[in-house]
Amino acid sequence: MPQVFDATNTTRERRETIFNFGEQNGYKTFFVESICVDPEVIAANIVQVKLGSPDYVNRDSDEATEDFLRRIECYENSYESLDEELDRDLSYIKIMDVGLSYVVNRVADHIQSRIVYYLMNIHVTPRSIYLCRHGESELNLKGRIGGDTGLSPRGREFAKSLAKFISDQNIKDLKVWTSQMKRTIQTAEALGVPYEQWKVLNEIDAGVCEEMTYEEIQDHYPLEFALRDQDKYRYRYPKGESYEDLVQRLEPVIMELERQENVLVICHQAVMRCLLAYFLDKMAEQLPYLKCPLHTVLKLTPMAYGCKVESIFLNVEAVNTHRDRPQNVDISRPPEEALVTVPAHQ
Repeated sequence: MPQVFDATNTTRERRETIFNFGEQNGYKTFFVESICVDPEVIAANIVQVKLGSPDYVNRDSDEATEDFLRRIECYENSYESLDEELDRDLSYIKIMDVGLSYVVNRVADHIQSRIVYYLMNIHVTPRSIYLCRHGESELNLKGRIGGDTGLSPRGREFAKSLAKFISDQNIKDLKVWTSQMKRTIQTAEALGVPYEQWKVLNEIDAGVCEEMTYEEIQDHYPLEFALRDQDKYRYRYPKGESYEDLVQRLEPVIMELERQENVLVICHQAVMRCLLAYFLDKMAEQLPYLKCPLHTVLKLTPMAYGCKVESIFLNVEAVNTHRDRPQNVDISRPPEEALVTVPAHQ
């Protein structure tokens, strides 16, 4: 299990203590050093990050800025940067001026390589990520999960409303991503702009339960229906996927979202839950129950210490596809208790 020790380890002696502790307790230690020398970068960092930190809650901005600059000056007096010669035996990454350049040394394993990849893709440029599901589909109306059908009349109406919404936003250099399924592609087509299809954005694979209603799943596979309610994040459909599988599948998309600026992702309920959970730092048990209604755009603006979320309903009615976890998840439960939270459908 990776552990993060977040502290100002500014001296070689301090880092040696941490390294020795790691060795004694079976940890591989990887240091992350961020160095800012550009005055403009430092000033922007103070405004965007530090003034929003818990240290400066209810503090005057000028007073907080002055205090933080004093902190920097104090650290400069004793600061010892990671050195390519003196620290050649350590595993580390040095980040200069928020990604202007990097120095990477002795990456020891797969986890450390993923950390490096992640840190070399993130940035602090102000941007927004727009998440929405496809327009309502024909199978949505019938309460059937998965499948690859096209949009319903209301779904097509939503696609037009989405096009107007995006146009009115006047978003600079917006990129549009979809899955390779008909309903997201048809939604994107209405925008009249180039879009990129990602297979990894396809909806969770429900395996043998594809295109079934919840009532049919309860009737044909009552044990599977109960097991999924018991642990929805880790449960895997027979011949299909789990949410845990989906999170792994979406990792390349998340990395690319971190690298990009303004992006609109037109996706699916389970996929949107995974992306939303990442940006909002939700627990695995919460993820499968996040509400991602049809015909609603979520505007995510990453900020220091969190992510601002704006929910915009585009005034086109749609069927509800959200099913809460029922109170009774026992495998011997009666059907009516298993189906109590199933939303209405045709």
